[in-house]
Amino acid sequence: MSTTTINAAEFSSAEKNGKFQNNEIKYKSGLGDLYGIIKSYVTADREYPIPQGSLPSVPLSRVDIENTTSPAVARLGHSSMLIRLDGKTILTDPVFSDRASPVQWAGPKRFQPAAISIEELPAIDMVVISHDHYDHLDKHVIKSIHTKVEHFLVPLRIGKILQDWGVAEEKIIELDWWHEKTIGSITFAATPTQHFSGRSLFDRDQTLWASWVIKGEQANLFFSGDSGYFSGFKAIGEEYGPFDLTMMETGAYNDAWSDIHMTPEQSVQAHIDLRGKAMLPIHNSTFDLALHDWFEPLERALNHANSKQVQLITPIFGQLVDVGSPNSQTQHAWWRDLQPDTEEFKTAVTNTL
Repeated sequence: MSTTTINAAEFSSAEKNGKFQNNEIKYKSGLGDLYGIIKSYVTADREYPIPQGSLPSVPLSRVDIENTTSPAVARLGHSSMLIRLDGKTILTDPVFSDRASPVQWAGPKRFQPAAISIEELPAIDMVVISHDHYDHLDKHVIKSIHTKVEHFLVPLRIGKILQDWGVAEEKIIELDWWHEKTIGSITFAATPTQHFSGRSLFDRDQTLWASWVIKGEQANLFFSGDSGYFSGFKAIGEEYGPFDLTMMETGAYNDAWSDIHMTPEQSVQAHIDLRGKAMLPIHNSTFDLALHDWFEPLERALNHANSKQVQLITPIFGQLVDVGSPNSQTQHAWWRDLQPDTEEFKTAVTNTL
């Protein structure tokens, strides 16, 4: 393994008084903002906050994964991606719990189980974590799988959290923005995002947040984590692009937190900035984390991608997508099949455009 630092000081992580900061926008929120968000959730009038039935998925098995020799990805749910690259198995932000919450009796409940169970997972070569929020860092999963994981790649200071959950220190690789770690034939680079961190009211911004470049011999991939739109995407594209596939946050956006979560249109533009070939929208269709209809992120992303001549990949959960040659089934607008064929639904779809 080797470690490298990229000379990109204008986007290096900034730490002040024990807290990390964004480069372009100093995002802050307090109890007043939290009250306003909760009030909005209670009073919002939404037609389709959750799907009307089960989301389409295909069972993903250990055999399927281990027999995959081409570079491939599969959506497990939310931002949890299973990646096969250079014969290695990689998991991003694995979240399998029923709720994205510190407790399992309250908080956002997932629409349906992940496309593969924890028990069915094969040995994992690398787990990549973008930041410490509950919909990205799942304590139950980490405690359940760490014995079958070779390496954990995480932003600064998340390693201490993992150690507290039983992960061996020698398995953990912490990286600052623009730092790289090469493991075998795959280079991982932690790259900037415009976001924040914290698992309670008392640990705000004490760990770093990041996006990830995952570059192997078979393909060059980008995993966005969570981010508002900012010029860092163009810098990443210039340094590491072009990318065969970008896995881009597309969901849980709102005007109240536009600094830290992109609209679908901004997600497509970020993909363009990154010099991506194909884009796969993530961070949607699993938890109700915002005030838009559940299908809106995908519908808006598809519409804008078409207008910008961007190849959008929208596989169903559990479907292994060959990064080199995604077929027409991975571009099907499957979410349209799940809602009633009524004028109200057609109007709701139209209003997303």
